[in-house]
Amino acid sequence: SSQIYPIHLPRETRTRRALLICNIEFEHLSRRNGAEVDVAGMTKLLEGLGYMVDVHCNLTSQGMAAVMKDFAGHKEHCTSDSTFLVFMSHGVRAGLCGTKSRDETTDILSLDTIYETFNNKCCRALLGKPKVVIIQSCRGRNIGSVLVSDSADPALPASSLAQAVPAGLEDDAIFEVHLESDFATLHSSTPDTVSWRSSATGSLFIQHLIEEFRNHACNSDLQEIFRKTQHSFGKFPRQLPSQERTTMLRKFYLFPGH
Repeated sequence: SSQIYPIHLPRETRTRRALLICNIEFEHLSRRNGAEVDVAGMTKLLEGLGYMVDVHCNLTSQGMAAVMKDFAGHKEHCTSDSTFLVFMSHGVRAGLCGTKSRDETTDILSLDTIYETFNNKCCRALLGKPKVVIIQSCRGRNIGSVLVSDSADPALPASSLAQAVPAGLEDDAIFEVHLESDFATLHSSTPDTVSWRSSATGSLFIQHLIEEFRNHACNSDLQEIFRKTQHSFGKFPRQLPSQERTTMLRKFYLFPGH
């Protein structure tokens, strides 16, 4: 179907690669106790989904950028159908903290760098293929819940209509494609709010995400799994995962036909 991302190669010849970056130890910030559980859980999940996982820990923002650039250049992406990009660290609204971070402005990896590194200009091998971005980090210091009464909610302002983006064009020898497409991003929390982690069992978001993938990857598309993950936080109002900067043009099934 034209509405579903194709998977052309059989499992035996497919070379799926995933990148996992996790910062646990920092020079000036607190240790992220329990993050080792997240690394082990996500690595096992991704390997079960057919990905070879490149794991890197405790990097500065420059180190993270260099690792991403190297990963984007892997020739295996040419014979892959997708990739997963997983990031776990302390974080601020603007991005992810490197190991030398002191505050909201020092040693921060901008989230834009992720999309710039893997967009259709810089990573041609993944052109037209799903790029799944998973980000486990705080995005501020606010608690994500609010006390509400049983009275009617105040009217919400109408959202402005986004300007339509033109489709790709073909004209003589020039073929244009979207600069940034086929990304699906799930943050562990909404902007300006914290994410919660247990020193014993790892991050709440990663726990829920792994469970939903294990239960539904066999028959649900990616964004439906994301929605189920968000729904699983219904009884924990202090945190709500957020789908953002998603530019998927089709549905992505990890196991189409099953």
